Amino acid sequence: MANIIFENVAKKYGDTSIIKELNFEIKAHELMVLVGPSGCGKSTTLRMIAGLEDITHGELRIKDRIVNKVEPKDRDVAMVFQSYALYPHMTVGENIAFGLRIRKLNAEKINELVSEAAEVLGLTDLLDRKPKALSGGQRQRVALGRALVRKPSVFLFDEPLSNLDAELRVQMRAEIARLQKRLNTTAVYVTHDQVEAMTLGDRIAVMNKGEIMQVGAPLDLYEKPKNVFVAGFLGTPPMNLLNVRVEDNQIKNGVFSMAIPSAWQAALENFENKKLILGVRPEHITGANHGDSSGIYCKGQIEIVETLGHEVLIHVSMNEGKEKLVAKLPAHDIPKMGDNIKLELDVNAIHLFDAETEERIIN
Repeated sequence: MANIIFENVAKKYGDTSIIKELNFEIKAHELMVLVGPSGCGKSTTLRMIAGLEDITHGELRIKDRIVNKVEPKDRDVAMVFQSYALYPHMTVGENIAFGLRIRKLNAEKINELVSEAAEVLGLTDLLDRKPKALSGGQRQRVALGRALVRKPSVFLFDEPLSNLDAELRVQMRAEIARLQKRLNTTAVYVTHDQVEAMTLGDRIAVMNKGEIMQVGAPLDLYEKPKNVFVAGFLGTPPMNLLNVRVEDNQIKNGVFSMAIPSAWQAALENFENKKLILGVRPEHITGANHGDSSGIYCKGQIEIVETLGHEVLIHVSMNEGKEKLVAKLPAHDIPKMGDNIKLELDVNAIHLFDAETEERIIN
């Protein structure tokens, strides 16, 4: 049972801090996704698990063993990289078997392991082909096979689908998920693509500037983001974030005002005359033909219309362009660019964040 524990793990290059004291656990048998923007430290974190980056301070445990000074080959991990890194002069079978030959396994055992991996990955009929005769998806399967034959306790994936087109990414995403569940092993998957993170991970760790912003199940992070960064990062399109103020028992900005619901009174009692950030996801905004004092209603002009087939995204400019909203509307009634529109924000789906700390207050 391979769990991975970070205790005050940090990474510096000289005086530059890359990773700032990580403290979290990747549980045995789960698929943990590290997600965040470029430069957030997710690949460096993965490489520290693999032993390809030294740890500046702190302790990293794999299967309850401190591995700070353990060589990569002795950590019982296998890594799949963004580039396939296949040897062009070798066949598929030879590429998959290469690491086993380096470890000097006997030929019979190598053939057994290669055949087993090829069957799992649907490569049995391709074992005699060279990489140049394979599609991108097939090459990525070969890279997976090379890791699979080692039967490691931990699989590490460093943006393995970045070089594939959209259709292949969806296909390979499903194959990786099925493979991880079938093997019942621990896996850590790095990506900048939050769709991959949401669809693949048992849990997600959202990273920014070398720190973990929030760790949790995909829907927990989506529905209850801990702070403004997580709220704005997860979701396509991301959550709408509006500057508001608490004033005279109301929440106001230049577009709307609403009475503070009784359920919010306690949480907001110390925020009178203070700035907040109101968050609402596009799917929680609807067209409105009427309004009342208990809801949030606003008017604006449609700047962009994105027709997606099953739904329509509209980008709305309000208050002379000072505020913007993106809303998801049903596809049967497509508005036009330049139209004026009235929108209703679902009060029950509102998130409120402290503008100073950017931490969640409501919902």
